[in-house]
Amino acid sequence: MLTPAICWYFVLAILRALAESWLVMNAHIEFRRRIGPDPHANGALTVACHGCPDIWELENGDFAVIGIDITETAVSKLPPTAGCGPDERIVRLPRNLLVNAKRDIPDRL
Repeated sequence: MLTPAICWYFVLAILRALAESWLVMNAHIEFRRRIGPDPHANGALTVACHGCPDIWELENGDFAVIGIDITETAVSKLPPTAGCGPDERIVRLPRNLLVNAKRDIPDRL
C-alpha cells in the first residue's frame, strides 16, 4: 500500500522533472556558428525539403543538429545500451556532412 509520504515523493519527483524539462525547452537559444561547410555552397542540393541537414554550435557551447527525423523507424532498432526519451529525437545525418564538419568540431571541452 502506498503511504502519503511515498505518493508525495513521486509527485515531487515528477514535478521536478517537468520543471527541468520546461527550463531546457524554453532556454534562450542563440546559434553561434555553422559546423562544417554550408550544405548549399556552390549551388549544392540537399536531400531534405527545407535546407537541412546542418550542424550548428550554440552560444552555450552545445550543438544543434538539423536532419531528417527517423525516430519512429529507428527507436525499436536501438542497441540495448542506447535509448531515446520522449523529449528526444533520432536524426539522420549524411556521412559526408559529419566528416566534412570534423575540422570545425573542437578537440577539447
